[in-house]
Amino acid sequence: MAAVNTTRPAPFGAISTFRFVQIVGGTFAALAAWNDARVTRNALCKLSDRELDDIGLCRGDIDSI
Repeated sequence: MAAVNTTRPAPFGAISTFRFVQIVGGTFAALAAWNDARVTRNALCKLSDRELDDIGLCRGDIDSI
């Protein structure tokens, strides 16, 4: 049985490009999470105290979400 060594170095700049794409992707994911939290807080702020009580929250809990 023959064994072939297939390990090759990555092309020039491939690792840097991959890391850049990871950073950009992570930044967009963080911005999306921040925006989702902002929209949720705004929606909860518009609810009345009774509606918040129905879902088990109070006004003070909104900031921690």
